[in-house]
Amino acid sequence: MTFNLSYAFFNKYQRLLIIAALLPLLMVKGQAQQLSFNKTQVEQGYRFHYQWLDHSKIKQEISFTLTSAGLFERFRNFKNYQNSYAQKTILRRIKKHMQKNPIAGVQIHYRQQQNNFIIEARGLDKNNVSKAYQELARVEAKITREYLKETYYQAFSNHEQLSGIKVDHVSMANDSVADLKALKPIILEQVSIENIRKATNYVLGFVQSIPYDTLESRLTSSGAGFNPPLQLLWQNQGDCDSKMTLTAALLRALMPRIEMVLIYIDGHAFIGINIPAKAGEVTIEYEQITYLLAEPTGPALLPLGQLAPESELAINQGHYIAENYHEVIAKQPAVPVSEQDK
Repeated sequence: MTFNLSYAFFNKYQRLLIIAALLPLLMVKGQAQQLSFNKTQVEQGYRFHYQWLDHSKIKQEISFTLTSAGLFERFRNFKNYQNSYAQKTILRRIKKHMQKNPIAGVQIHYRQQQNNFIIEARGLDKNNVSKAYQELARVEAKITREYLKETYYQAFSNHEQLSGIKVDHVSMANDSVADLKALKPIILEQVSIENIRKATNYVLGFVQSIPYDTLESRLTSSGAGFNPPLQLLWQNQGDCDSKMTLTAALLRALMPRIEMVLIYIDGHAFIGINIPAKAGEVTIEYEQITYLLAEPTGPALLPLGQLAPESELAINQGHYIAENYHEVIAKQPAVPVSEQDK
């Protein structure tokens, strides 16, 4: 009993020493601080005004106007992902495709089983039936990808190979760039685009200072809690996936050709930028490109090249997934799902 009490006391004392040693380090980093936020309606849409303290404790501010179309119409397709509705829509589209493109000598039968659908091909010739199943698999995969793309979702597996459906953050960022280009000349009044580090740190400080909202499970939340970039600005809050997407879109609006990656770890997300690193900064190499890492989430004021301890640990252990975000895809925002698919 005496040994157990001493051991417990020693552990408690040791933990206190560790906390005491780490506390000054934690305090040095500082916390992001948004000094003010307001928005007012104007003729073109809404005027936003932000003030915050940057990494050097200098007050920064920015004012810009976003159109009503960008704020309220751009992602009208984006809703919480509903698997049963998605399966019914995909099945309806497969039926429509197969009616227009029948397979000779084969009959296609469809039936619903709970939230899944079953498609059967029947015919006298086994080779025709086999080819029919191959064609059905191809059509199903194509229609599923199209449906996910137009609703801003994608299939995703984390570093443990657990699979699910997550928000398509690359498409979200791409389709937000045009709306955020209005911020480019305003930001460049504060920092020169020739100094990529200063420009990136300005964006990081701005996004870090926006109040943080807790991230729900990326694989099971069905998009709940995610704010597209302009909605994040409208609501003045966002989780780490939302803040990562806003940061990537802002940097793409500032630097159209810079190469980036979106990085996912358990319960968190951040970005990588293809610019030279300095000594001691955190990088990864992905597909033969070196990326300097950055934490957009906050509330810690971490400049380019510095990560939160849990993020750096995940990188060092290889417990992450990286997704390329290179050139902007030249396309129009997705068209809403048609009435016949509802």
